Amino acid sequence: MKKSLLLLGAMLVVLSCKKEATKEDIVSYGSTITQKELKEHLYIYASDEFEGRDTGAPGQKKAIEYLKKEYEALGINSLIEGNYFQNVPLNIVKTPEVAISVNGKSFNYFDDYISLTSVATGSVSAADIVYAGFGIDDEKHSDYKNLDVKGKVVVVRAGEPQDKDGNNVLTGDKKASKWSNGRQAISAKRNAAKKNGATALFFMDDNLFKRYSRFYKRSEANGGSKRLSLPTKKDAEAQIYHFIISEKMGKALVGNITKSTKTATVATKLEMSYKSIKVPHASENVAAIIKGSEKPDEYIIISAHLDHVGVNAKGEIFNGADDDGSGTVAILEIAEAFKAAADKGHGPKRSVIFLHVTGEEKGLLGSQYYTDYEPLVPLTNTVANLNIDMVGRIDPKRKGERNYIYLIGADKLSTELHEVSEQVNKEFTNIELDYTFNEENDPNRFYYRSDHYNFAKNNIPVIFYFNGTHDDYHQASDTPDKINYDLLENRSRLVFHTAWELANRENRIEVDKATK
Repeated sequence: MKKSLLLLGAMLVVLSCKKEATKEDIVSYGSTITQKELKEHLYIYASDEFEGRDTGAPGQKKAIEYLKKEYEALGINSLIEGNYFQNVPLNIVKTPEVAISVNGKSFNYFDDYISLTSVATGSVSAADIVYAGFGIDDEKHSDYKNLDVKGKVVVVRAGEPQDKDGNNVLTGDKKASKWSNGRQAISAKRNAAKKNGATALFFMDDNLFKRYSRFYKRSEANGGSKRLSLPTKKDAEAQIYHFIISEKMGKALVGNITKSTKTATVATKLEMSYKSIKVPHASENVAAIIKGSEKPDEYIIISAHLDHVGVNAKGEIFNGADDDGSGTVAILEIAEAFKAAADKGHGPKRSVIFLHVTGEEKGLLGSQYYTDYEPLVPLTNTVANLNIDMVGRIDPKRKGERNYIYLIGADKLSTELHEVSEQVNKEFTNIELDYTFNEENDPNRFYYRSDHYNFAKNNIPVIFYFNGTHDDYHQASDTPDKINYDLLENRSRLVFHTAWELANRENRIEVDKATK
């Protein structure tokens, strides 16, 4: 009995000696993130050996093996038992077999319409169609108000309503909203039609159609479409047939489409048959974890995309050093810093996940698979996502000091996350936090264009770290010799210190601006 009491006393002494990490400790762990190691990683990861890391291609497979090897060397465990890789079952969506006639007249793929449908096979026959004007469904303006489109073929046109002063009704100024902002309009108008029960949507935007037509024609000439999609979920709603069409076809469907936005049912006969063509094209996310010591079932996810755009028809390799080799190697160094802390007895209280996602360049597919198909940890227990996408360069259009970073999204869902981010930066890194692209009406809409968005749409607070675009963006000239490694070091340390605070504070940050 006496021996047991002595052992218990010794254990209590050991536990009492374990101290919280001091500021000096935290700075010391952050200082393990160095220019030298970032550069060493990036000159390998963004080398020709990795062949531009195109999603599902041999170069991308080399990339994930490199990441796996580095986590094994650091002694950081995989999140998936026995494997660092989360399989992402993508499909290459080939040009479908489609036949469409309007009032008995046939129209042609590429010349008159392009399908944006992911995967579907079937036919549609309609004696009349519904013209839904701009195809907008918003609190400030809805073309679907008092309009029944369930099971119907819907036709909409480009643009959005304006007031007598030429301001857009939805934004209150001349800035375009998502309803008329290029690619954003395509998805916004499709989603509105689908939400209201339409069977098919034909979207007339002649300028956008010409661009898409040229792109897909070139793609077909170079061996066919490389567009990727996720599999249709078994419990998903039925697919909506979705086309972007020329003005010529728009006028055939709705005679006065260029002159009026008044909604109406139109006596137009449409016949369509559709057969999708898909080819399996597997890819992988990479996930590692340091388990929390006190709150292991709460998670901070640090993410970056591991893919780039591969090799072009001329054989030029697109190394993607900034996009997103910089974010990828930043995560490796941040992981090393957390491991150094854990080895000193200062492991994070919450679990920290290091997530490298595939298919970002193909439509945020790897992160979408993680959030919408197979979350590796419960989304409800995910406290925040810190996403790093292009942090090694300087935006040539920006005026001001070079020691900056664009921050996007920190205040969208959580006031507290924004406050934590600001305080951590003041205490540890002193970088200028530029919120230019965080504006709600930012025409670039960067908030929706990287992997953090798939977390944000699930009401998980996010911060997107971004240096802005430059002349080498998506060019073969995005090479590691052009990276500003001193900036990459400091920006990586900012993410580390922010993640540290989120992982170790007493209470998880509050979500006070949840979306519906």
